[in-house]
Amino acid sequence: MKRADEKYQAYVQILKEELVPAMGCTEPIALAYAAAKAREVLGCLPDKVVIEASGSIIKNVKSVIVPNTNHLKGIPAAATAGIIAGRAEKELEVIAQVSKEQMERMVEFLNTASISVRHVDNGITFDIQVTVGKGDSYAKVRIANYHTNIVLIEKDGEVRYFVPVEGEKEEGLTDRGILNVEDIWEFINIVDVDDIREIITRQINYNTAIANEGLRGDYGANIGSVLLDTYGDDVRTRAKAMAAAGSDARMNGCELPVIINAGSGNQGMTCSLPVLEYGKELNSGEEKVYRALALSNLIAIHQKTGIGRLSAYCGAVSAGAAAGAGIAYLCGGGYEEVIHTVVNALAIVSGMVCDGAKASCAAKIAASVDAGILGYNMYLRGQQFYAGDGIVTKGVEATIHNIGRLGKEGMKETNEEIIKMMIEE
Repeated sequence: MKRADEKYQAYVQILKEELVPAMGCTEPIALAYAAAKAREVLGCLPDKVVIEASGSIIKNVKSVIVPNTNHLKGIPAAATAGIIAGRAEKELEVIAQVSKEQMERMVEFLNTASISVRHVDNGITFDIQVTVGKGDSYAKVRIANYHTNIVLIEKDGEVRYFVPVEGEKEEGLTDRGILNVEDIWEFINIVDVDDIREIITRQINYNTAIANEGLRGDYGANIGSVLLDTYGDDVRTRAKAMAAAGSDARMNGCELPVIINAGSGNQGMTCSLPVLEYGKELNSGEEKVYRALALSNLIAIHQKTGIGRLSAYCGAVSAGAAAGAGIAYLCGGGYEEVIHTVVNALAIVSGMVCDGAKASCAAKIAASVDAGILGYNMYLRGQQFYAGDGIVTKGVEATIHNIGRLGKEGMKETNEEIIKMMIEE
């Protein structure tokens, strides 16, 4: 791979597309974005709101606090935040700037407007449609397949924008199918760091800030603080605690943005903050840390390509394995150490379920990062999991393929049962 090659440029572009800022958990924010856009198209404050969402969206919005709402929670709150205070042009930072007066209006709107939520199944995992109305006028916005992908804008029977939804294709994004671990390894070793400096610097700054806030404040179950209080502040514990603390804060209303990975802030923090802690511990230097973060981010994206953005498979598992790869690189590991770290980590925790965005995500992150670190230390000591050990098969790509199959196809019924439990609660 050379820097002028099309594949090199595609890898840089994938990082640019995936490592973007988001305020709060990305599914509630996508819902707020759709609602803000619908209100913009309507041209006035609605008094009727209909929210139609796939089960996986309901699962990931139901239990999480929406930032900048004075701790409002759930689907109506997310839509209300977008309607009252949203700036649609900011996309996943749609409610980054909210006044106290707007927060008060949100409560009033929730109490006076007609807001209904419907579970819909249009055959795709990621599906949001928000219809807002006032009198005889209405506006409708649909987002499908990924968080900012508006596929329909309609007002009073006139379709103003329409993109056909063809299954779960991610039209408009660089093809993630070109990713593989061998090429990712080559890319991170030859990349001109200046080509990724702005993207990675923003990830470092944003995610470190929210992790530090998670340790300072009182968020969720305070998993980051529990880890440090229980196990001390060695680098392995710090790596888990920082990622967990960022999630603690993000799931529980912290008003700081994060840089996401594969559509998820939790995954963005999981594949970056542990790597940063090891970089500091080892005095790795800026360039090596940036290459390690590129490695971790791309391996996380590669795994999620097969699984899909939302499923019953906890995305922290993929990100924790990816963090292990970045840590292996910082510790002096080569390609063999990296691929065995990933396979070992996936063998340890694959199958952990996603039961929506909420406080326990932080603990799952800690377990996944621990698996990544253990996976590396196993290989250092001549230990590994082999083809035939469960879903592990020969080669890192074949194992990642199995993980994708497990997450996307094998856990479909699990996802449906989780959604039923959460809706029936």
